[in-house]
Amino acid sequence: MSLEAGSDGRPRCGWSVGDDLYQAYHDIEWGRPVTDDTRLFEKLVLEGFQAGLAWITVLRKREHFREVFHGFEMADVAAMDASDVERLLDDPGIIRHRGKIEAAIANARAALEVVDDEGSLAALVWRYVPDDHEPPATVDELPATTPESAALSRELKRRGWTFVGPTTAYAFMQAMGLVNDHLSGCVVRADCEAERAPVLARLAG
Repeated sequence: MSLEAGSDGRPRCGWSVGDDLYQAYHDIEWGRPVTDDTRLFEKLVLEGFQAGLAWITVLRKREHFREVFHGFEMADVAAMDASDVERLLDDPGIIRHRGKIEAAIANARAALEVVDDEGSLAALVWRYVPDDHEPPATVDELPATTPESAALSRELKRRGWTFVGPTTAYAFMQAMGLVNDHLSGCVVRADCEAERAPVLARLAG
């Protein structure tokens, strides 16, 4: 899969074309750098829920996920208990998987420990930014995992996180702008790279 024309005729990563919600996610969010802890935590949790499914499945349910998981405020999610798990298992607006729901709550508690140790969740995850690589020409050139995503996965697991394997970690890195995997010629690739530049400069400084 390579570039395809979106609804406005401009070239985009082919995976995003054909669904308005997916195209908006591609254009506005995917690959743009995020340093806000709440958004980073949300994405890690939702990537965990996505495991074994298509991201569009989660994306269509994301607003309800935000509602039932308190906007993904880490302290509020960490305070959830077994009764919340049972309630969510009866909620068709989310992906009803006990292990993933319990992992979201446990990961919130682990995330708060990261904030205590590192100052922020962003400080930890942005430590794993890989070296720049050539813009991919097709989706087939994109890896499922990288040494950096494997290292981030190991560190999160060491800190008590679950549902954060290397593939999940790399999907998170792509979405949150730690890497720019928009295809060469994609209409938003240059914008994402421009937004990443000051973040990377701060890290280097």
